Amino acid sequence: MTDHVDQLIDMALREDIGSGDVTSEYFVPQGVQCRALMLVKAEGVVAGLEVAQKVFQKVDPDITTKLLVEDGSRVAKGAYVMEITGPARSVLTAERVALNFMQRLSGIATKTAVFVDLVAGNAGVLDTRKTTPGWRELEKYAVTQGGGLNHRMGLYDRAMVKDNHLVAEHDIDDIQAAISKLKKEKPFVEVELEADTLEQVKAFLKLDGVDHILLDNMSNEQMQKAVAMRGDTKMPKLEASGGVNETTIAAIAKTGVDFISVGALTHSAVALDISLDFVEL
Repeated sequence: MTDHVDQLIDMALREDIGSGDVTSEYFVPQGVQCRALMLVKAEGVVAGLEVAQKVFQKVDPDITTKLLVEDGSRVAKGAYVMEITGPARSVLTAERVALNFMQRLSGIATKTAVFVDLVAGNAGVLDTRKTTPGWRELEKYAVTQGGGLNHRMGLYDRAMVKDNHLVAEHDIDDIQAAISKLKKEKPFVEVELEADTLEQVKAFLKLDGVDHILLDNMSNEQMQKAVAMRGDTKMPKLEASGGVNETTIAAIAKTGVDFISVGALTHSAVALDISLDFVEL
């Protein structure tokens, strides 16, 4: 677990606990021990178990947790995924923050798995930078647990040249010069160019140093033609974007593109319903 995630947990606990858990302090006798089970109340894919464990440990080192499944597991409604034992006051104090992490991340993993199943192995399903501020590392991790793949983490690890970056007049030689300079100075940074038309695809295929071409809002027929234009080299990789949903993704995957980016994996995921049930010791 990275320092950033650790800090995120600390921030969430400060936000929730504030000056103290008054309910547990006044209504739960001190010293009472408990046992609880984390219950998944809808079919889905689990993610965030280690984060939830860390929440309980930070609240009270005397809390013991036991994982009953692993992240990435597909579970049925009614499945138990974690056992928690320890001081009742502490477990109750940690409960909501632990569940918030679990529900959000499991929701993303579950939604990703739906898209991954629909492409049936014909293309990789990519996330985007449309993430909750501060949560990107965790949300992109959840995508991988649902079978998806991570696009760039930020502005620093891939140059993604869209139409907004070319507001001034740029000819193809200017673009090639910029790519060559970037590859010389930062050889490990990949280059992706956005194409709105097949004419742009044709021009970009002639450039050196292009790792990916983004086919933006193209029809399936156009994307098939772009794949044919590239030929058998399989480079640069072709990524479909725009108009992707659960109804359209299967057909897009059959065009021959390598990847399909889906912003909905993170910006539209619904939290998976998970609760904490207290049971006899």
